[in-house]
Amino acid sequence: MFQKEKTYKSPVKDQKIIKAFGMEMHNPVFVISALLILIFSIITLVFPSASNSALNGAQLWTLSKFDWFYSLIPVLILTLCVVLAVSPFGKIKLGGKDAKPEYKVGSWIAMLFAAGVGIGFMFYGSAEPLGYYTDWFGTPFNVSAETVDARRLAFTTSVFHWGLSAWSIYAIVGLTLAFFAYNMDLPLTIRSAFFPIFGEKIWGWRGHIIDMFAVVSTIFGLACTIGIGATQATGGLSYIFDVEATKSLQIILIFTITIIAIFSILRGMNGGVKLLSNVNMFFAGLLLFFVIMAGPTVGIFESMFETFIYSVPDSLRLTNWVGRADKNFFHDWTIFYWAWWIAWSPFVGMFIAKISKGRTIRQFMMGVLIAPFSIGLVWFTAFGETAISQFEDKVGDLSEGMTDSSLTLFQMLNSLPYSDVTSVVAIFLLIIFIVTSADSGSLVVDSLTSGTQKDTPVRQRVFWAILIGLTSIALLYGGGEEALKSLQAGTVTAALPFSFIVLLYGFCLIKGLVSYTKRNND
Repeated sequence: MFQKEKTYKSPVKDQKIIKAFGMEMHNPVFVISALLILIFSIITLVFPSASNSALNGAQLWTLSKFDWFYSLIPVLILTLCVVLAVSPFGKIKLGGKDAKPEYKVGSWIAMLFAAGVGIGFMFYGSAEPLGYYTDWFGTPFNVSAETVDARRLAFTTSVFHWGLSAWSIYAIVGLTLAFFAYNMDLPLTIRSAFFPIFGEKIWGWRGHIIDMFAVVSTIFGLACTIGIGATQATGGLSYIFDVEATKSLQIILIFTITIIAIFSILRGMNGGVKLLSNVNMFFAGLLLFFVIMAGPTVGIFESMFETFIYSVPDSLRLTNWVGRADKNFFHDWTIFYWAWWIAWSPFVGMFIAKISKGRTIRQFMMGVLIAPFSIGLVWFTAFGETAISQFEDKVGDLSEGMTDSSLTLFQMLNSLPYSDVTSVVAIFLLIIFIVTSADSGSLVVDSLTSGTQKDTPVRQRVFWAILIGLTSIALLYGGGEEALKSLQAGTVTAALPFSFIVLLYGFCLIKGLVSYTKRNND
């Protein structure tokens, strides 16, 4: 059906590039985005209490007005992903029929995992199921804690939050970017997907606004993730080495990680992100295997099977936002997660697009949806079942339940053999996951703010790595004792403008695919 391929090139107007300080800055996207983030970071550091109040107020307004909208997005996007995968469009190869994948499947999936969910799996893998089961985080639908229903929902809700819904958002953004870049010969920028709607006007202020929304959303999403990772890493250091987990230690850790990320940037994609992702995938696999073998192995596989069976019916219930009795749980967790994925989607989507040339749309969807969902199912049931079993059997530090979500992983590992080794491995994984997120995030933001430039100076990516680190520090510092909530508030609010763009991406992709198919059948 798609044998005759024709090259389609859209006229790209020269972008306004400012060359200064050894950088090539796209005006106004680079300048305005950088200034907005810098101003926010400075204000938050100087006026932490007022900034925290403002962020929380903005979050409350967003949730009260748009919780239904956030709930609807994953449903629509996941449906579109499935339709594209099984339709004739699934045969279209990104880059044309002669394009070859640049990365082997193993490395490709490793980079997806490291960039997309690595830090979150480490932080929430044991804490989220245990927190839902014991009512530490609240329970889905307000079911009674520590019951059969609470146990089942603890796992299905965790997988619901980290599974197909999240990755469908990444998939549609990544596929749209890849298709318009590799099949329609447009620059790999967020605005390019809107060519079917705006034509050459995307090179004007409309496109500038779209890219600026993407930059701000990406940096807030990254800052939230890095802040969560730093919180857990310092908690682990405190737990293992008996040092106080202070804000100063978290800031020092973020500063150190930013330096490591800069070295990774200097090594390039293959010597940096790809290498670190493969190393991380190897050690994450070892840690997962160890927990399955050393933990309640039979219980883990039973929970895994039950979670798989109930994931669809429970997900349908969890998707419904009408008449929810558990409004606080729904807002604090489900809506926060949807906002987090949307905030991350420009970054993860563009990163996926960069590494996915040469794969068909069907292969793309299977890789981006099925592989992470499968890994998430195994991970959350393994770590979650082990933590819940320790609580039920009154074993170790979790015998009385959770005391600090950032310590749950280390408390769980402490009750298993070789805890000194596995805890150090966990901290190592956290740090490398943060580094790969900062590195690949800097690469993506640099692409968004450099116009149509393909080979930009390395110092630009270094600049964005530093700014991402600064934003993470500002959100942590501004949040005070409620730093995690401050990170969440910033993410939920910053994701709102880009959520409309995500929906429009689906429309633009369909329009582009129809046009591409007609052209290649003429």
